[in-house]
Amino acid sequence: MAAPEPPRDYCPTCGVAYEPLQEYCLECGTRLPTNRGVVGFLATEWQRRVPWYPGDWIWPVLFFLVLTVVSTAAAVAAVSSGKDTASTIAATTPLVTVGPGATVAPVPTVTQTRTLRTAPAPTITTGTLPRAPGAPSTNSITTTAPNPNALAVWPEGKSGFTNVLESLPLAAGQAGAAARARAAKRAGLPAVGVLVSSQYSSLHPGYYVVFSGIYGTQSEASAAVSSAHAHGFPDAYQTRVTR
Repeated sequence: MAAPEPPRDYCPTCGVAYEPLQEYCLECGTRLPTNRGVVGFLATEWQRRVPWYPGDWIWPVLFFLVLTVVSTAAAVAAVSSGKDTASTIAATTPLVTVGPGATVAPVPTVTQTRTLRTAPAPTITTGTLPRAPGAPSTNSITTTAPNPNALAVWPEGKSGFTNVLESLPLAAGQAGAAARARAAKRAGLPAVGVLVSSQYSSLHPGYYVVFSGIYGTQSEASAAVSSAHAHGFPDAYQTRVTR
């Protein structure tokens, strides 16, 4: 049996599945949300509100700018809260005798006292650490329901067998091939998708190939051809798919 397909991402506009790192949807041309994590979330929110987006470099720059401002403010607050050094001059009264029975004015003794600044007490934060916007909770697992309108995508780097339902010239456009694939999917055929034949050495180049099924052996593909014939694709045939 063929290995199960990994989870796929789908176009938010038309529902067609797309490859990792693909920037635009091949069917409707929508720019795909390929960014992930905190930077990806911030970039998406920026682009929803402002047409011009400078690039992902803006977030580390803003982070270090805010960090610098906060550190400077903390340093100024620490200096202003420290106590100033205080010096005290006190005169003592002992007399100094010079010669027999003679006295002179008392000599002042300078006593300097210094009050050391006390370091600010460290701030210790307790409780749950904040999470980044959009990040899943560590105590829960978020699952995403599969898109029922999404078409199958041939696994990257996999060679196998499938049933070719129809082949349409590239000049006819991908929209027509996607429409035929959705019709086959609604008819109940399994794992229906669209291949660009030029990307596979075993297929004749220059066509959008509407396929059904991802099989590991030729016998499995042959056994499913009759089902394709019965569901409105009388010209369906099995073939090998090789990168």
